[in-house]
Amino acid sequence: MEFEPRLRDRTRWSIGGACSVAKLLDVLSTKTAFLVVRECFYGTTRFEDFTARVGASAPAVSRALKQLEAAQIICRVPYQEPGQRPRDEYRLTPAGEDLLPVFVALMQWGDKYLQDGTPPVRLVNAATGGRVGVRVVDESDAPVTDPDDIEVCWNAPQRAR
Repeated sequence: MEFEPRLRDRTRWSIGGACSVAKLLDVLSTKTAFLVVRECFYGTTRFEDFTARVGASAPAVSRALKQLEAAQIICRVPYQEPGQRPRDEYRLTPAGEDLLPVFVALMQWGDKYLQDGTPPVRLVNAATGGRVGVRVVDESDAPVTDPDDIEVCWNAPQRAR
């Protein structure tokens, strides 16, 4: 990536706590939180299913669910089975659903670089059967395949460090 001229001297500026990547990592700060979101995409909604499918302890899953709910990535939806006490399911919010490209991109990278042979699952378009993937494009949908073709530009008034 290239930096616009006023940003080329990296000692003169800092994103600091405003970095969007750092903020997202604060929300998805544990493997358990990340895998809970993955399971939401796969249709998991109930606490006991999260603990079984994520492979984490009940307290770890509980902490992750609370953290994701506080960040408005998931929300609770009450349900009650006949003869049982009311309970909550967990569903992705629109903000959580917007994480789909992040998960697909990580899965794509893991499939390419971390799997020895065929990956365990693949994502396909239900209507066409075509493989689902993520790619970097500009706002006109033109592909950007080389990081050197991206320029980092300041989007806010420059702050002194």
